[in-house]
Amino acid sequence: MTQPYAVRRAEPDDFAAVQAIYAGPRAQAGTLQLPFPSLDLWRQRLQATDPNAHVLLACAGDVVVGQLGLYAATHPRRRHVGDIGMGVHDDWQGRGVGGTLLRAALELADGWLQLRRIELQVYADNAPGIALYARHGFVQEGRHRDFAFRDGAYVDALSLARLRP
Repeated sequence: MTQPYAVRRAEPDDFAAVQAIYAGPRAQAGTLQLPFPSLDLWRQRLQATDPNAHVLLACAGDVVVGQLGLYAATHPRRRHVGDIGMGVHDDWQGRGVGGTLLRAALELADGWLQLRRIELQVYADNAPGIALYARHGFVQEGRHRDFAFRDGAYVDALSLARLRP
């Protein structure tokens, strides 16, 4: 059964909780984050005031269990596009956190930001992530060979996108 999670906007004081998400080896393996993320890096990221960045957190009670960034494009001809990246704490993966964050981000994109197209990249070996995105209307548009270096080897990524229905 999927556990209910509260979703809220990240605040600058959440930097330690977000750093803890990306300190986990499984969260790192699914993202472009490097091992040993610093608190200062996440403090700086969450203190930045970019009106086109919407950083959401999923919480189980007072515990931050996932983070999603939705970034609206700034180029005049791509203002209808958003890009997302997400991480779920290792202890909370497979428990509905990603779906909760993704639903919240798509509601924000569709209902408030007038974003028609949402894009993302996901590692080709991340079957649970690919399935999650497919359930929310994302389709594969391309493959990036040797997209990133991870744990001693190059890995492919898929480009997925969802157009607002």
